[in-house]
Amino acid sequence: MVERRVTVASKVGLHARPAALVAKTAAAQQVQVTIAKDGHDAVAAGSVLNLMTLAAGHGDEVLISAEGEGAQAAVDTVADLVASDLDG
Repeated sequence: MVERRVTVASKVGLHARPAALVAKTAAAQQVQVTIAKDGHDAVAAGSVLNLMTLAAGHGDEVLISAEGEGAQAAVDTVADLVASDLDG
């Protein structure tokens, strides 16, 4: 399993537009990508609703993970997006 911790950069956290962008990107990966916030179970990152249930706000640290062939690329792609400012 490949895992990477990142800090949520968007000022609104993983809500609304940022959640939609992350979910779309995660769903496009060849492996299932999950995301977890401390104290919460991991959820499928390809679902906007799942991302919003995490209540991950600006500055929160999340753990992004995936398993299988292509997992490293998938985790890096989603993690880089979460760690960037998606508020634009």
